[in-house]
Amino acid sequence: MIIKNGNLFCDDGEFRKYDIETNGEVISAIGESLSCDNLEIADAQDCYVIPGLLDIHSHGSMGADFCDGTSDAIEKIAKFQLKNGVTSFLGTTMSLPEGQLTDICTAAEPFVNKEYPDRAVLRGIHLEGPFFNQSKRGAQNPDYIINPDYDMFLRLIDASGETVRIIAVAPELDGGLDFIKFASLDCKISIGHSSADYETACSAYLGGANHATHLFNGMTPFSHREPGIIGAAFDYGVYVELIADGIHVHPSAVRAVFKLYGDDKVCLISDSMRACGLEDGSYDLGGQAVTVIGKEARVADGSLAGSVTPLTDCMRNAVSFGVPLASAIKSVTINPAKSVGLDNEIGSLTTGKRADILVLDKDLNLKQIIFGGNPIFIFCGP
Repeated sequence: MIIKNGNLFCDDGEFRKYDIETNGEVISAIGESLSCDNLEIADAQDCYVIPGLLDIHSHGSMGADFCDGTSDAIEKIAKFQLKNGVTSFLGTTMSLPEGQLTDICTAAEPFVNKEYPDRAVLRGIHLEGPFFNQSKRGAQNPDYIINPDYDMFLRLIDASGETVRIIAVAPELDGGLDFIKFASLDCKISIGHSSADYETACSAYLGGANHATHLFNGMTPFSHREPGIIGAAFDYGVYVELIADGIHVHPSAVRAVFKLYGDDKVCLISDSMRACGLEDGSYDLGGQAVTVIGKEARVADGSLAGSVTPLTDCMRNAVSFGVPLASAIKSVTINPAKSVGLDNEIGSLTTGKRADILVLDKDLNLKQIIFGGNPIFIFCGP
């Protein structure tokens, strides 16, 4: 098929009046006034044409949690993601006993990189825990938080069929820096739920970490004398996750992060939990009760328990906060793809890459989704 007349988001971060053609599952041509002989045409007049979104930190939605460890849960999450323009995602765990994490990894492995016409592609596993600092646990269950255990990590890697793409860890814990040194050979490492000071965070980044988990949340605050993880992440040019739901991080701080780190390093995430897409009420996350009221999900002690905001809304929010549109798009497409090593396949509208494409109107509402070269739903046409 061919998408014509749209404002196409190009690799250099600029919008151009280019057409984009797909052949099977891949992008086959990009340019001005492409021939459309014998091709299905989608008219994107007055619309933005951007890559499908990638959510590298999502726990669940529509009543399902990745930690349920079932095919039904993965299916529900993947369908919800795709309907919201997220064409690829990482299933994210919580701090849980090794046996349960093993079961989750084992259940997920058959679905990784498998393609279904009505589901976003599960690209791998994000292990958020259990190697965290109790003092910064947030909504992580304190009963299951332990010091870094490399042998346990290897067992989880094995159970996942080597599909773990990223793990979050607190480097200040006993064995934390050694863990990062060796585990970074198998997957990406993020500093999260950590009270690490600046020097320890720098050592972690020098030792192989390349991420900061949901910046500002679950870490010591940034200050002029104790810059902590936030300062170290800036100095070492790593990728930083950011939840732009309007609850976790103030709009001013969202704007500041894009200015401070540059729009090549910010990765917006949903951090969505099972209540995402549903009404207010009582839910659970990582074995703890969660109360959802409006856009806030909290455990009993008042800590935020993930979000109920889809990634597409986080992108829209960032723009409404004053982040340039091109920067916001990069933060949900190519940046997360680069951060977890998927940028050769997805993340940009590039010839030869997978044809996961969104058409958005001027208000950033979804008008069309092309998924692996196939239109999922269409509200615009020739």
